[in-house]
Formats: sequence, structure tokens, C-alpha cells
Amino acid sequence: MQICKSNSTVASIRHFDLLPLSSHLNSSSLSYQKNNCTPSFESSVISCFFLFPLSFLNSSPLQVFSLPSMEVSSSHQKPDASEAENGNDLRVPVFSSSDEVLQRLQGKWKSGKKQPYPVMYSSIFGGITLDPALMVIPIDDHMVHRGHGVFDTSMILDGCLYELDHHLDRFLRSASKAKISPPFPRSDLRSILVQLIAVSQCRKGSLRYWLSAGPGNFLLSPSGCPTSAFYAVVIDEDYSQCKEGVKVITSTIPMKSPLFATMKNVNYLPNVLSMMEAEEKGAFASIWVDEQGYIAEGPNVNVAIISQNKELKLPSFNKVLSGCTAKRLLALAPKLVEQGLLKGVRTADIPVEEARSAAEMMFVESGLPILPIIMWDERPIGDGKVGELTLALSDLLWEDMLAGPETQRLRISYV
Repeated sequence: MQICKSNSTVASIRHFDLLPLSSHLNSSSLSYQKNNCTPSFESSVISCFFLFPLSFLNSSPLQVFSLPSMEVSSSHQKPDASEAENGNDLRVPVFSSSDEVLQRLQGKWKSGKKQPYPVMYSSIFGGITLDPALMVIPIDDHMVHRGHGVFDTSMILDGCLYELDHHLDRFLRSASKAKISPPFPRSDLRSILVQLIAVSQCRKGSLRYWLSAGPGNFLLSPSGCPTSAFYAVVIDEDYSQCKEGVKVITSTIPMKSPLFATMKNVNYLPNVLSMMEAEEKGAFASIWVDEQGYIAEGPNVNVAIISQNKELKLPSFNKVLSGCTAKRLLALAPKLVEQGLLKGVRTADIPVEEARSAAEMMFVESGLPILPIIMWDERPIGDGKVGELTLALSDLLWEDMLAGPETQRLRISYV
């Protein structure tokens, strides 16, 4: 695998003339302020400038593309009468070479702050880049303009990758549902992800990866895409076990159908609107309730309750995403049954009335891994305080992340 440290290295692989378009590929995750463990929503944003590779379809990997020669004036021209009348004196820069664009992009990252994304892999240029200005996605990638893509996230803690194989399996199941064939076999995808972390030097953070229908055109069907695309990025961030409770609301945003809810795809607009709705009402996040009156999930988290008879219950996974951390919690929680702290552990359809009257409630997600819920729609859960069983379950998961078996934790050999 090639590691690209500069724009010249990437240019030697494939030279793009680029349109000056910028945007964000947003895959939000619930998180909390790490220093004081005060819950908040932290969007794990991969700042990506979507760059359109001209003549992508009919080119070889080493072909050099060039825009037609043109005269580019650096002076600010006086607007004509009609423009002046409308108050429009905007002049958009026109770049005649990729070097000019890359210089602009690199300038955006020279802030002196720590780089949150140390490395990115892209199958488009077939290697790893350390330059944040080159962490880009083609504008004609169908994941960008059609939402035809899937993703997943794995956590990095103390130099170990937690539950990689479980997340990778779910990633490929999602890809199959989205009818996207990976560009490489599973073993190669796994190797790329492990090598990416090894190069990153990141000991604590997250690994996010996407599989897209790929670049090719702006049509709806992916039939014009030569191949799918695989992207991955390491996000260097601190996180710790959180023991503070949060408030939630019931979302009024329609929830996804089971087909799309059980597929971890990049179409997160309902999730985003649900999160924004909660923030507008002073809550941390929201909970969806399905048409039958059963609780479903949060914006990108599973929900769990401790019933009044001390039974751990999670909503069935037939209508919501089967969270890897939620499934791990179901595997670990019987330890508390053995200790006599819990009466049972299971998934079930949970009526909203039962959930509201629960003794304890929590969010479950890999980046948390457990976040206590103390109030729902301005009504306290239990006594309105963080429950002891919630904390006991949090301890189980956190210990598993720190010192669990090798089947759960892959130690990285850093380079």
C-alpha cells in the first residue's frame, strides 16, 4: 500500500484538475465532553472537499488531465451596470491548475491546531494520505450525490481496535443490502484498516470507513460507475466512561422503514433532523417510537431499559440497527444475573408506557459506550438519578474495551 505524504505523490498516481467545490461528509455520533464527562453532541465530521475528476470514466490510472487553457485575471473587475444595480460584485476565482487548488486547501488546515484526522485511505488513489488537504472524495461519487453508500465505525482504545470483525461483518451486510460489491475481498479491507491505524499513531479515537457505489456520473443508476470505492479515516479524539445522566425527548421526525433502519447507510437526514429537534428543545437526543407504540432507537444509538423487576431489555433488532455494542452488552450482562443484580436479559418489543415507567434507561453505542438517561419528555426515569445497574453495565463494557479477550480487541503494531 502506498502512503502519500504530499500532493506531488498523489499527483504521480493520478492528476486531477479540480473544480473548487467544498462540503462536508457528515456521519454524526453521540459523544460527550471528555474532560468533565458532561454529555453533549459531538459530530464526527470528516471535512472533505468534494473534487470532481474530469474525464474520470475514459481515463487510465496514470493519465494526466488538464483544463482547457484560459486567461485568468487576478484583478477585481468592475461590475457592469446591471450587476452594480443588484449589488452583485462577486467574482469567483477560476483555477487553471490543481496546484492552485491544493495550495488553497492546504492553507485551510494551517491553523496551528492539532490535526484531528491524521490519515485517510482512498481506493481512488490506492493508498494512505497524511495530508488533510488530500482527504477528498470525487464530486461524482454516488455516495455524495445519491446517498448510495454504507459506513461503519470501530473504536480505538489504548492502541487496540475494539470489535473490528463484528463491525466489518455488519459493514458488509449493509453493503449487500445496498447492492454494493466491495472493490476488494474482506481480508484486504481488514488489512487496509489495520494498516491505516498503524500509520496514524492514534492510540485513542475512532476508525470510520465507507463503501460507495463509486464515482462515474450524476445519474441515478450506478451502472455507469466503473467500480465501487472504499474510504477510511482515523479520527484522533479522547473519550472516557461517562457517568452523568442526560435528558431526551420523543422524536416527531418519521423514523426509517425497517429495510433502511437495519442497514447502516449514509442517508442520515432523519437522524440529523431528529437530533436537531432534540437540541432545539434543550435535550441531549431523541428516541423514536414506532407506529405500534414500541420504542425503537435514538438518532444513532440503541436504547435499553432496566424494568421495575430488574430485567435488562433492549428493543428487538427487526426494526432498528443491530448495534455491535448493544449485542456485546447482551453477552456481558448475564454476569450481573449471576451476581443476583439482574433478574434477566433479553430483547423484546417494549411498549412506550413500559419504557417510561422503567427503573433505569440508557443509550448504548460504541463511542459512549453507555450513557444514562434520567429524564424523558420532562418526566423523570425512575427517581431521576443515574441508576446503579446502569453504571454496573457501563463498567462491564468499559472493562471489556480496556482488557477484554483477544477476540474483541485487536492490538495494533504501530509503525
